Amino acid sequence: MTEQVNQHAPVLMYSTGVCPFCVMAENLLKKKGISNIEKIRVDLDPERRAEMMQKTGRRTVPQIYIGDTHVGGFDDLSALEHAGKLDQLLAAA
Repeated sequence: MTEQVNQHAPVLMYSTGVCPFCVMAENLLKKKGISNIEKIRVDLDPERRAEMMQKTGRRTVPQIYIGDTHVGGFDDLSALEHAGKLDQLLAAA
């Protein structure tokens, strides 16, 4: 019998080391079974912060991508969860 591996869309999160909303976003994603989040620390790399701002039009962290979809920040991620739409977005490969 083979073990089924849950596949999910890749998750990318622009964050900083001292951001409570980044921690909350990561905790919510972990609760959903997402453990391999690609984190980009914009506080350590100003060029990546500029990249984030150019891609998203936003200055605040976290900025979260699920697959090719820009979710936004923690409030946006939480709203997707409360609307019952986060699982569907995570399942899209």
